[in-house]
Amino acid sequence: MPYTPDIVDELNMLVRYNLDTTQTGIKVHKHEAAPAIVAATKRLYDKGLTTEEDGGYLTHLGHEVAEQAQVLLELLHPD
Repeated sequence: MPYTPDIVDELNMLVRYNLDTTQTGIKVHKHEAAPAIVAATKRLYDKGLTTEEDGGYLTHLGHEVAEQAQVLLELLHPD
């Protein structure tokens, strides 16, 4: 099954999180961000990966998924 544009948007949101600390979250402003990013952020919340619909912090599961997303990105785009 190939990655859909929605999954790519979700992965792109996950790799924006700083995994070195649990004290840093992300806030997506729905009046400023692209609709696809706003929707991806809400889907991450619906899947239990973040604490807020507009970003917030990663949950424990979200942190694990974000780690995997970052490893995948590093493997596919090493520069």
